[in-house]
Amino acid sequence: MLLVTGQAETLEFSSTQHWEVRSPSVVLQIPDHIRLTSGNPERHWKLPPVNRREVFRRDNHTCQYCGSTKHLTLDHVIPRSKGGTHTWDNVVAACEKCNSSKGDRLLHETGMVLQTKPKAPMHPALAKLSEGIAFAEQFWKEQQPVDT
Repeated sequence: MLLVTGQAETLEFSSTQHWEVRSPSVVLQIPDHIRLTSGNPERHWKLPPVNRREVFRRDNHTCQYCGSTKHLTLDHVIPRSKGGTHTWDNVVAACEKCNSSKGDRLLHETGMVLQTKPKAPMHPALAKLSEGIAFAEQFWKEQQPVDT
């Protein structure tokens, strides 16, 4: 549909295979790869809400103080009673033991150290940047012919 409406264009690679799609009046040759030529502003990725499921996913279901994966809770690095907010950079996954030993205190008061600094999750396509290569770059490198 994107090709028919002009919102995408065909990408031709040496190994591109075309598929035939037939209707009563039209036969379309559909390629394996297409590229969008126009964007839809409504399709922008939205930052997920700060909730238990999303924080655990970001922190890999691991306590950010001791590394345990059992009996996890949410902990505010700067306690809400001391002006801390319920935001991505202040909420981490913590096991019950670490959470209760930290209590309503700041990190420097307890001597505890975070394993990773809390931050908002990245767009899935950008997450590969932390591994050294962006999703789009990886795709284009795979499509380049290999020189022998």
